[in-house]
Amino acid sequence: MTLIEETKALAPWAERLPADWRATRLDAIADVLFSNVDKHTIEGEQTVRLCNYVDVYKNERITGKLDFMEATAEPREVKKFQIRRGDVLATKDSEEPDDIAIPSLVTEDIPDVLCGYHLAMIRPRYKNAHGPFIAWTHASKQFRAQYEAKAVGVTRFGLSQYAFRAARFPLPPLLEQQRIAAYLDASCAAIDAAVAAKQRQIETLDSLRKTIIAQVVTKGLNGEAELRDSGVQWFGQIPKHWRCEHLKRFTTRIQTGCTPPTDTPDYYFDGTIPWFAPGSYDGNIELREARKLINELARREGVLRMFPTETVFLVGIGATIGKVGLIRQEAACNQQIIGIVSTHRMIGRYLAYQFKIYEDVIPGIASATTLPIFDQVKTGYLPTLQPPSAEQEAICTFLDEKLAELKCLVAGIETQIATLVAYRKSLIHECVTGQRRITDADIQRAGG
Repeated sequence: MTLIEETKALAPWAERLPADWRATRLDAIADVLFSNVDKHTIEGEQTVRLCNYVDVYKNERITGKLDFMEATAEPREVKKFQIRRGDVLATKDSEEPDDIAIPSLVTEDIPDVLCGYHLAMIRPRYKNAHGPFIAWTHASKQFRAQYEAKAVGVTRFGLSQYAFRAARFPLPPLLEQQRIAAYLDASCAAIDAAVAAKQRQIETLDSLRKTIIAQVVTKGLNGEAELRDSGVQWFGQIPKHWRCEHLKRFTTRIQTGCTPPTDTPDYYFDGTIPWFAPGSYDGNIELREARKLINELARREGVLRMFPTETVFLVGIGATIGKVGLIRQEAACNQQIIGIVSTHRMIGRYLAYQFKIYEDVIPGIASATTLPIFDQVKTGYLPTLQPPSAEQEAICTFLDEKLAELKCLVAGIETQIATLVAYRKSLIHECVTGQRRITDADIQRAGG
């Protein structure tokens, strides 16, 4: 493939630009610099603040309100990498090639803030380039496809300065660049506000889910039942005829899982036994996504701890400590998870629902060193409620139905969010490649 053919393949939109636009190299309209200012503080150098990789990756706009880290730099570095209003900073490496050259626009002059290591600084030449337009163009995934193709690496991928400088760039007249940027500023802000509102709806529904679970597993379904004080802060008043004792009174087994030796590959090849880890938890009552499938050989050789159907799996260590899930088939788990096998008097599903309360409690009462820990002994002493079996069954049926309704509502909102996000991406690409021409009237309608 010739250079021209490669360019066309990586930037097919360049062949369909409006007649008064042109395709050019990025370095024809902007200076591209790779920063070498690291995070070290060296005595004798000038004190500065650094705009780093995370600042750019997580923010579409760089403003003085961000909490920049302090470092030091030589005077020549300060002069070269001091960020200015209109600069575009972009990530120049990533763990995935399709997540590279993520842009952020500097919206104001920020004294003593330098472009940090792992970033490219794109400084437009204002005679024919507008910084916000360059930023919006880099926000187009189709535009960034040429960077993705040129990223080099194995575990981490990086771009050369040449990849940035030689990038094919769509260039409308300067006034049109300004109109496009103003339109996208207003339109995407409106889309982002709509997405944020829908995310708040999901948060509200999640709070409602927690409230419903807490109410039903501690009060039951009979609103006229006589109540008594449980003596447990997070249970409060409970039906008078319910038992409240330590968990170990209602279980036959409380035990952590284990990890089969990884130096025996046969344990992990062609497996059929679900093996769960903290990453398997998704907020639902049932655990469905096993971390791995373990070969039956591990069970036969005694290096796998099996738990029966309806076992409650409680995360006892790490960032997701306290998370609860129920297994619907015989399965295993790693040593970060505590398996709780209940007696015939305690329905596993009801126990799992009840222990959803502990997802917010355990992180606050766990022992903390470098990682929060809640071991199987402490688990056995957790206060636990036991309604009569018939009430447990009724509570589970009620919660299954109610939570299914809420899940359906959440799924609908998530679909709406996905549609808005897809529209935002499409809108950006259409505008920066001239498929959608922007007028002053469009900007006014968008609220810009």
